[in-house]
Amino acid sequence: MHIRGDHAELVVGGRLDVRSAADARTALHSAVDDGAGDLVLDLSELDSWDATGLGVIMGAHRRAGRCGRRLVLRGVPPQMQRLLVATRLHRILAIEGGIGVESLPRV
Repeated sequence: MHIRGDHAELVVGGRLDVRSAADARTALHSAVDDGAGDLVLDLSELDSWDATGLGVIMGAHRRAGRCGRRLVLRGVPPQMQRLLVATRLHRILAIEGGIGVESLPRV
């Protein structure tokens, strides 16, 4: 997993899972704490995430809210969009461009 960017936009790539969760959490919390306004999280280079990785995203979302910021997801890959819809998290998280639920293939 790799994260690059600053306190306004981060690009996450690779796998966001139990092995990379601690490093990702640290990077996201630092970005939230050090900036102002929206924090854009570009997931277009993300290969996969597991429940732990999704928990890291939700933790960053909650922390951003407490800091008066908003976490915005950009470039969410289709398989991860399906997971957000299945867990109904697409209703809670800010997703740039939204998710066309009707256009996602049924699983």
